[in-house]
Amino acid sequence: MASIKSVRIESIDILRGLVMVFMALDHVRDYFHINALMGNYPENLESTNIILFGTRFITHYCAPVFVFLAGTSAFLYGQKKTKGQLSKFLITRGLWLVFVEIVINNFLWWFDVSYGFIQLQVIWAIGVCMIVLGLIIYLPKRIILVLGLLIVFGHNALDGIVKEGDSIESLLWYMLHQANGFSLEGHFVRFSYPVLPWIGVILLGYCFGEFYKKEASVTLRKKWLLYIGISATILFFVLRGFNFYGDLSPWVYQETTEKTIISFFNATKYPPSLAYILITLGPALLFLYFIEKIKNGFTNFLLIFGRVPFFYYFLHIFVIHISAIIGLLVTGKDWKLMILDNNTMNSGMLQGYGYSLFTVYLVWIVIILLLYPICKKYMTYKANNKDKWWLSYL
Repeated sequence: MASIKSVRIESIDILRGLVMVFMALDHVRDYFHINALMGNYPENLESTNIILFGTRFITHYCAPVFVFLAGTSAFLYGQKKTKGQLSKFLITRGLWLVFVEIVINNFLWWFDVSYGFIQLQVIWAIGVCMIVLGLIIYLPKRIILVLGLLIVFGHNALDGIVKEGDSIESLLWYMLHQANGFSLEGHFVRFSYPVLPWIGVILLGYCFGEFYKKEASVTLRKKWLLYIGISATILFFVLRGFNFYGDLSPWVYQETTEKTIISFFNATKYPPSLAYILITLGPALLFLYFIEKIKNGFTNFLLIFGRVPFFYYFLHIFVIHISAIIGLLVTGKDWKLMILDNNTMNSGMLQGYGYSLFTVYLVWIVIILLLYPICKKYMTYKANNKDKWWLSYL
């Protein structure tokens, strides 16, 4: 680590690395937990428990932090570029991410060469957000900040608008604010990450980059990290507590305290509600506040993953999916169950497939340890080959 020269901000990479490790846990659960592929969701109050829900909840930090820090990274990247150069980079990278989501990521998730189900997830959302940001950066930063705040705090006012069918108007609304999909010549395309609220998040992340400029005051930065982090977290409890505004699904008292807690913290992710954004980005900013001056073996471990996010994301999906196939072979089951095409997913063949939550955690730890040296080697290669422009897209 010490031999690699980098001007990157370590606390940001550490936070990104932390949520990426959590992300792997969620995806291991998707492929390994009992009946997870058949809809055994951690948010289902009929079948969940506090440990299973907690396993899911800590991974909620991934997408908001990814999108927010994508905006911050864009701002910092643009410090040595003209607006035109930054805009071109964001738009071309955004288009690249949309292509990669559709063609590569969907194959890695399903191993279905027919692409019967195309799911547009976080990579798609980041790509579209980058394209929009590439167009908006010409505006004054105060205007960008106001737009970001208006979208994040105001988009839940649109929750009552619900579209159906495959009209152009409906498809545009699915893309912007309503998680839904449409059929297209034997394929089903689902907008799992409607982009409007994520656009607000990336705009705020872009403005947040001001605190990390070279000339920025560390004292002032830490003051705002603490202030915004605490304020966002408190606001979550206020809005959520009174069910006043900020989430499509209000919490309700349940027959047990455990289920009531789950109901309270089960904020809407698709699309991300104001409550969801507050309870994820608020603590994330507090983490940045506390981690800024801390450097040890654990932070160095996280730093590796945080510096190669694109490479890590696609590698970890591939490794997890392959591991699930290996698990089937080892247990004497048909490995073709992990070819997740329409027949496999809809026939009930996966009913009863999966392992205990303990096994999920065990597999997660093994996969993270397996990915670490690979990511470290790639990080070193990337740091030592900054003249290769194409590496900025990977």
